[in-house]
Amino acid sequence: MRKYKLSDMLTFLIPSILGILFFMIPISIDGEVTIPIAILSGWIQDLLNGSIPLIMVVIIVLTLVGTLIAKISPAIFKNSPFLNNLFNVTYGWVIVRFIGAVFAVLTYLQWGVEAVWSTATGGLLLFDLLPVLFSVFLFAGLLLPLLVNFGLLELFGSLLTKVMRPLFKLPGRSAVDCVASWIGDGTIGVLLTSKQYEEGFYTKKEAAIIGTTFSVVSITFSLVVISQVGLGDYFIPFYLTILATGIIAAFIMPRIPPLSRKADTYYKEKAKEADEDIPKGYNSFTWGIDSAINRAKKNKDVKAFFTDGFKNILDMWMGVAPIVMALGTLALILAEYTPIFTWIGMPFIPILELLGLPEAAAASETLFVGFADMFLPSVMGAGIESEMTRFVIAALSVSQLIYMSEVGGLLLGSKIPVSFFDLVLIFILRTVIALPVITLVAHFIF
Repeated sequence: MRKYKLSDMLTFLIPSILGILFFMIPISIDGEVTIPIAILSGWIQDLLNGSIPLIMVVIIVLTLVGTLIAKISPAIFKNSPFLNNLFNVTYGWVIVRFIGAVFAVLTYLQWGVEAVWSTATGGLLLFDLLPVLFSVFLFAGLLLPLLVNFGLLELFGSLLTKVMRPLFKLPGRSAVDCVASWIGDGTIGVLLTSKQYEEGFYTKKEAAIIGTTFSVVSITFSLVVISQVGLGDYFIPFYLTILATGIIAAFIMPRIPPLSRKADTYYKEKAKEADEDIPKGYNSFTWGIDSAINRAKKNKDVKAFFTDGFKNILDMWMGVAPIVMALGTLALILAEYTPIFTWIGMPFIPILELLGLPEAAAASETLFVGFADMFLPSVMGAGIESEMTRFVIAALSVSQLIYMSEVGGLLLGSKIPVSFFDLVLIFILRTVIALPVITLVAHFIF
């Protein structure tokens, strides 16, 4: 390892430590485990005092306006690659943004069909979820460069490649995405992965694997889920079950379609910037430090830091919010007003009975409703008498990972190369993998 000036070492250490503090260090506030980003998010929601839903409606409508302008007169944004990339989307996404804007306006004004704006559908997204996304995106977008631009990922990449590559077919730096999700929130993991993919650090296959496999639910939300089914006392075995199931799924999913068939090419043909080979004379740690400091030295411009952060915020707000509003509302309407998820679950009743799960028919109704929203299975399963069945429902809902009201919508709104059909298939495969594992553990616990 070469000797570096103290100033160069501090350029790596100070922003990286701040990034770890903001995104990865859990702290306890009033008995609730959280991270500083979540605290800042809650603070801005309290400060704006209920006006965030209106702000989100304006953002979603402005996104549609910008998109229509880009389609009608593309030359307007030709001198701004960022705005052109933000607004000049395919016609499929134009339709989705239009639907999102219509749903947002109808929901805020409570106009039209109640199925669109009820508290179980559009109202849930606009008044409960989107305010959280607004505030998380505000601070996560601004502070994300602390994790990305100052060498932390280079250090993790060098240290963990020998673990992540053989087990999960991923570069070592992806461990940061996982930890940020696990301690903070799955949305942060998706945002971090998308940013890394756009900058050429992940291939299409790697970005798809990380986004759909490692954007795990936070510890805090897992506690909310298990408490909803009345089993808060079982939180430790519950979370250990989720971790074990997640590791098994993360080992299997990259090796089967659709993830195994994703191309090992880079975003817009960018060359790979992350070299995993350790040169002669270095070990994993010394090469990691060397790479980290070289990365940090390229990012000393404070103005560029805030410019990147502001672009991140706009990209998140305008790229993701319309998708979540459109597809999330449609999924929740299907879950709330149609029996489609009950029908889909019926073929699984014999399987649940074979696995020895009490009240199999009631449990089958919750198996696929989590695709609309992760919390719905726990709400529907709370009335089931069997503690073992409630445990399985809660653990499965968290392990399925893909749900359209948040992570699914975020993935589709990001640059990560997954389609809606991919998400459906991944959700089903994760269900098939996780169900027997969780049920087996439940038999030991109960």
